[in-house]
Amino acid sequence: MTDSRFDVLAIGNAIVDIIANTDDAFIDSEGLTKGSMQLVDEERAQALYAHMGPAREISGGSAANTLAGLAQLGHKTAFIGQVANDQLGQVFAHDIRAGGIHFDIPARDGAPSTARCYILVTPDAQRTMNTFLGASQYLPATLIDKSLIESAAILYLEGYLWDPEEPRAAMRTAIDVARAAGRKVALTLSDAFVISRHGPDFLAEMEAGRIDILFANEVEICALNNSDDFEASVAAIAAKVPLLVCTRGEHGAIAIENGVRTEVGAEPVAQLVDTTGAGDLFASGVFAGIAQGRPMAECLVMGAVCAAEIISHYGARPEADIAALVAKRLA
Repeated sequence: MTDSRFDVLAIGNAIVDIIANTDDAFIDSEGLTKGSMQLVDEERAQALYAHMGPAREISGGSAANTLAGLAQLGHKTAFIGQVANDQLGQVFAHDIRAGGIHFDIPARDGAPSTARCYILVTPDAQRTMNTFLGASQYLPATLIDKSLIESAAILYLEGYLWDPEEPRAAMRTAIDVARAAGRKVALTLSDAFVISRHGPDFLAEMEAGRIDILFANEVEICALNNSDDFEASVAAIAAKVPLLVCTRGEHGAIAIENGVRTEVGAEPVAQLVDTTGAGDLFASGVFAGIAQGRPMAECLVMGAVCAAEIISHYGARPEADIAALVAKRLA
């Protein structure tokens, strides 16, 4: 991959996470489903913010979190996503650039405001997410820079962003460019609700040979295959992509690459604080391993190390030196 300027270029939601501790009673009183992600409008977002306790603002977004981890692991990355010309938009742009990620998409004037996700963390470390997608839904295909896509070894697409029509068209354009340039295309399924709306779309892309790497968790892979049988779902979907990576929480992760299965266990965690971003940072480690040409078992271990760091604190951006943690684990 020496001919590429970036190891991974991602297209995803540009979101600021607003994280607060809470209890099950608050989750119930707000009529929320614990552990789920739901989309909310701006009015509901503001009402929820008014009711929740003291919060921390940390730039997030699934694909952006993955890039933040990759950058910390020493890799060159770029991000395409849409913020609004407002305070949270400035926070997001500052944070992503400060993390060493190339980001030059102009902020969007006018309503709606920058996307934000209100994350309520209960004492068992489960997170209940309420997402206002705001400006992130209005990423036009005109902002897909052909030369930028061509300059990245892997194009990484965030499933969440497949839902709104405008960015979905932008992502299809990006896939066309990447494939024409001989680059790899990776997709993360993101959430079962995305699959319930766009599962046939994703399957069609895979069957057309347009997806090289697929990231999923147990719930998502079963939803995509419309089955409760995990192993049957893995077998069915692995047959459609060159590389399937599936996370299983405390049970570790598996990868099936061209029919060859690799499994690793989860890394030990001293204290489980907040599971936000575990899958995102797992992808960071796997992408770093791929870029370094490592065996798949080491790629999965790198992902597990990064995920373990993330769930030991609040927020989905690394706080410890994950490069050092990975080096120590692989030594």
